[in-house]
Amino acid sequence: MTTVALTPAEFVNQFYPNFWWIPAGVLAAALAIKLPSIIRLWKDPMLRAVGGLLLLACAVFVFVAPSTIARVNRLTGVANFSGPWVYSLLTAFCAFCLLLIISWRNGLSDRSERTRRAMRGVVAVYSGVVVAMWVLFVLADVPVERLRDLDTYYANTPYMREVIVLYLLAHTVAALVTNGLIWNWVRTDGLDSLLRWGLKFLGVGYAAQLLFDAAKISAVVARWTGRDVDWLSTAVAPPLACLSAVLIAVGFILPHAGQYLHGRWHVRLALHELRPLYLLMRTVNGGEGVPFLLRATPELRLVRRETFIRDVLLPLARHIDEDRRERFHDAALALGHPPDRAKALAATAAILDAADTRSRGREDDGTGARDTTDLLREIGAVSRALRRTEDLRAIRALARDHTDGRSLTG
Repeated sequence: MTTVALTPAEFVNQFYPNFWWIPAGVLAAALAIKLPSIIRLWKDPMLRAVGGLLLLACAVFVFVAPSTIARVNRLTGVANFSGPWVYSLLTAFCAFCLLLIISWRNGLSDRSERTRRAMRGVVAVYSGVVVAMWVLFVLADVPVERLRDLDTYYANTPYMREVIVLYLLAHTVAALVTNGLIWNWVRTDGLDSLLRWGLKFLGVGYAAQLLFDAAKISAVVARWTGRDVDWLSTAVAPPLACLSAVLIAVGFILPHAGQYLHGRWHVRLALHELRPLYLLMRTVNGGEGVPFLLRATPELRLVRRETFIRDVLLPLARHIDEDRRERFHDAALALGHPPDRAKALAATAAILDAADTRSRGREDDGTGARDTTDLLREIGAVSRALRRTEDLRAIRALARDHTDGRSLTG
């Protein structure tokens, strides 16, 4: 049995009916990932704008699918009604991208006349393009339904030709301007790394859009000159549109999602770092810890853990012997630990001694520490020091060897 190798054009043509659902699915997934943040932070205009952009981009790919085109045409009873409808969605997407980049670049708080004028200009021009396309479509005679090659099939048809030219020019101009704004922004100093990477993805995505426009325009112009290179429009342009959609989705999501994941990582890291001190304080508290909450967020768990540690540590601090803590500190310095680590190790050793003293039921002799501000503020460093069991044993042993009061550092 022999197999016939498909050319790239034949491969795309074979899968064309379902091809457009790939970027639609990617964009829908991106929107689903972003939706919880959008709902939770609904007052953030940038998050709402990114959500709107993803929704609009997803709508473009849903309505450009051949099955959807046929269904819309059938529901409206107008042959090729989907043509100007998809072109309008794509034009609105272009305008939305420009507005979002202008707002993002200049800052949402920027209400300068220059920014307002630029945004009003974008809205006016692209609204005019949409209206003009519908007027021209009404004047055009396009009775034969085309699900895949509307651009090239009607490239020489009066009025419809102008509709096609308008949407391609609007899309190309938007891609050029947006691409220029993005790469100029990338070259500025002081950008957050996540923002810079997001802009790079956007830049490559809009570059792919320019290649999409080049393929479409080349196919249309070829029709004007009597040549047939429709494969540029039906086989080359679709993968470029898919690639562009994915890159743009990543570009808009990366800065926000990256910051969110970065914040969650730090919260979970803080929870992990506080675990040794939390377990020690739970032992001091008679084995009782923070009550379990099924739906507690990591942020809430961190706050509750910090509060519990401080609530238990505050009365325990009465049992800390300041003289012993000083000896632990001198011992840590004598063993070569840096000052910050020596301070944390000394506080940790003193807390362990205080916990042992309390567990034996000894009364506070009045020598304990009274100013607990530094101790309560440095619970993270103390908890990390609890993991350094060898260092703690060493400084406690050295401190015991110098109970006669001799200097440990001299």
